Amino acid sequence: MEENETIITGNHLELTGSLKTFVRQKTDKLFRHEPRIIRVRVELEHDRTRTGKDCFKARGIVEIHGPDMVATESGDEMHKVVDIMVAKLDRMIRNRARQGRAKRANPQPVDLSASIPKTDKEST
Repeated sequence: MEENETIITGNHLELTGSLKTFVRQKTDKLFRHEPRIIRVRVELEHDRTRTGKDCFKARGIVEIHGPDMVATESGDEMHKVVDIMVAKLDRMIRNRARQGRAKRANPQPVDLSASIPKTDKEST
């Protein structure tokens, strides 16, 4: 079994080993739900506003066949922000799978406005 590729970057934030492990544990759930994921990129940012309050932002990008899925979350606690962001990505993946199943189960009829030429066997 090949390793799930998760890229974690930090902006104005020191990425500790425990934080990296936490993010990897959370994103592993995405790989279990959708095996066709190419990679997951997680961008973590620490923003200290003028009021002196800490604000953490997490942006998750799931690279999958088709359009990439992006979820962003911000809050005052990093672990909580990552947890909510991964939950958003998980919902997006489940919705995409559900919509794909619905399209396969209910195919739409195709209306061809052009006339189809007859073959020699049909004309006799």
